[in-house]
Amino acid sequence: MLEDYIKNTKNEMIQKLQELIQIPSVYSESKNPLMPFGENSNRALEYILDLGNTLGFRTKNVDGYCGYIEFGEGEEMLGIIGHLDVVPSGDNWTYPPFSGTIFDNKIYGRGAIDDKGPVIASLYAMKYVLDNCKVNKRVRLILGLNEENDWRCINYYKAHEESPTIGFSPDADFPCIYAEKSILTPYFSMNYDPNANAPITIQEIECNHNPVNVVPKICSTILKIDSSIMMEDFIKNIKKILANYDFDIDIYKLNDEELKLTSHGVGAHSAHPDLGVNAISRLVIVLDELFKTYHCSIELFDFFTKYIHTEYDGKSLGINCKDESGTLTLNVGKIILENNILKIGLNLRIPIHTSIEEIENKFLDDLSDYKNISYKKVGSKPALYVPKDNYLVKTLCDIYNEEANSYLEPIAIGGATYARAFDNCVSFGANLPGQKDMCHQTDEFISIDNLLFACKVYAKAICELGK
Repeated sequence: MLEDYIKNTKNEMIQKLQELIQIPSVYSESKNPLMPFGENSNRALEYILDLGNTLGFRTKNVDGYCGYIEFGEGEEMLGIIGHLDVVPSGDNWTYPPFSGTIFDNKIYGRGAIDDKGPVIASLYAMKYVLDNCKVNKRVRLILGLNEENDWRCINYYKAHEESPTIGFSPDADFPCIYAEKSILTPYFSMNYDPNANAPITIQEIECNHNPVNVVPKICSTILKIDSSIMMEDFIKNIKKILANYDFDIDIYKLNDEELKLTSHGVGAHSAHPDLGVNAISRLVIVLDELFKTYHCSIELFDFFTKYIHTEYDGKSLGINCKDESGTLTLNVGKIILENNILKIGLNLRIPIHTSIEEIENKFLDDLSDYKNISYKKVGSKPALYVPKDNYLVKTLCDIYNEEANSYLEPIAIGGATYARAFDNCVSFGANLPGQKDMCHQTDEFISIDNLLFACKVYAKAICELGK
């Protein structure tokens, strides 16, 4: 019966996912209190709530911060927690990022796998259960609009609505996630005057508003040089520095006193910085060496090249930063020069048995020799850990393994899902084992087979957990 349902609703699921992808629900500033995350995020919410109504569910828009789609009765609630917002698309896509183009049995578009595809799979799984199974709980698909930023949506939901008694987030990997690393987002800043009396000054830095949880793929700066420096000699010194590195950095002469450097990288999710190439890190390393060549060192850059580079590991931290959840990773996601303040923002994923405070103390210790650099924590999330033998983890893992004819164990990840927002909740799918994680990457896609498989697994999970 479930196989027939998947076959009969396949085209409808594909169409609805394409339409949802076509709404560019990237966060934007908004003064409209009913659209706190921007008009497009609100459009995505209204679209999915209308679809839920059409499919026969109860729906609610929670003051524009989030929404939910629900069926069933009972005191207990099974929650499925997803999100409709997406990170910016970036450049150089093969197909337009908000087109939902189908090619080679894949649906391309920003949000296809993170998290619009899994949301559509979950919704149509709920429809199957509504029509064909008896559950003794309410089943609620909770839909956030600010997951890629600071989670204001889910925090608002928790303050105004009922929390699930058990649940999963379709925003990670199969077979099941039992642990998610903790997250720390710190900023390091210092005063910097672009008009200072120095042989070289930074006039401008541009990183295309890169989110801190994305490996930046491009970063540029405009430098002004003193008239005592020959532009040709200056360019030669830059090329001499670049000869020591395998960095893709372009040099543009703007005029007799200004020059632009553009660093190119490869975008990726900050949970997997090894899958990307960090444009900010490479540019800062070169700038640090360049400014030191002209005896006008920038303290923040010196700190960066000494202690941060492109990522931390246990050795450079001087503490044991590796456990069953993996190693500590770091993404340099922000560099800003604004109002004479130079800032670098990081996003760290910390193994579950290492405390956030331990990492912060190491940063503060490293900063002890840098009197002009300030440290500020702008965000953090505690780790999620649910034992592998927990009922929820075992049940979801068994459902996946039975459907996939596999014997895989639950896994730990560096990503952060809404599962950690609620008790008795873990993340579950929809990336398949061995599949390249396309979250936050150029040419993000979900295969149609993956979409249908996830719908089938989610339907079985709702039936089982709904008992």
